[in-house]
Amino acid sequence: MERIKIGLIGTGHSHAAGKLQVLRNSPEFEVIGVVEPNERHAAAARNSPAFAGIPLLTEVQLLETPGLKAVVVETEVPDLLPAAQRVIAADKHLHLEKPGGASLPQFRALLDNAARKHLVVQLGYMYRYNPGMVLLREALSAGYLGDVFEIHAVMSKVVNSAGRRECAAFSGGMMFELGCHLIDLVIGLLGRPTQVTPYRQHVAPIDDQLADNTLAVLEYPKALVTVKSSGLEVDGGARRHIAVCGTAGTCHVQPLDEPTVRLTLAKKCGKYRQGMQEIVCGDYPRYVGDMADLAKILRSEKESDFSYEHELAVLETTLKAARMPIDR
Repeated sequence: MERIKIGLIGTGHSHAAGKLQVLRNSPEFEVIGVVEPNERHAAAARNSPAFAGIPLLTEVQLLETPGLKAVVVETEVPDLLPAAQRVIAADKHLHLEKPGGASLPQFRALLDNAARKHLVVQLGYMYRYNPGMVLLREALSAGYLGDVFEIHAVMSKVVNSAGRRECAAFSGGMMFELGCHLIDLVIGLLGRPTQVTPYRQHVAPIDDQLADNTLAVLEYPKALVTVKSSGLEVDGGARRHIAVCGTAGTCHVQPLDEPTVRLTLAKKCGKYRQGMQEIVCGDYPRYVGDMADLAKILRSEKESDFSYEHELAVLETTLKAARMPIDR
């Protein structure tokens, strides 16, 4: 089967090199080239094995490449939406790095334009196809957990001084930078919340004003959700988790990058016994599931699992959870 022609705009996002490597290793995609107008980022790309042998193109050259079907946007966060808008204007499908920008009106316009043109917009939330999350969604869909009344999710790390400066560019701090991943998972499970209450603190004795300790409470008619993200937690990756509690069982996925699932059920359900059982999923290679799913969607083998409305709800809820404006 003919490989799907795809290109990359931007290398400034921390996920760019890893995502490009996955595309290069995939039998589904042919990487046409990379666009990087920032000379500092371009120089770093030239010296990176992930980018070796990939042509550096201008944006016009990439978007006018015959047969180009999709573009991955991996710029720094302030440049995500402008680049994405140009991709949709060029009638190409889009994989957009998270969190999708800081302007809800602009993001809504992007999705509206994509919908009118029947173009895919896939956001780069890297835990969507985590095997632990797949198991959790299946258990919830099958009714094994009963009615969900509580979700608790945490995603933190120690952010170095350079990373703190980048994150501090947005008032939402760590909730905007990392908490968005968790909000994407929660909305995938429960949908849009009825109310969001944000909490932000600057804790570290560093004069950068980064909101480095953040919490949000998402309210649903019959459930409460807490989402916690900080830039201070030593070995925070090991404690990244999501716990979903229902009236018939609890599913706890931790850590998110090498997931082990603890499933506790009030009674036997399907292949799972009553009581607690531990399912070790092992190492989860980031981005592989996302790109494989994108290929199936572009080949019309399936519909997207995440609608335009889902993507809009994630950004709106993220901005509210980060105490950032949603009207500009």
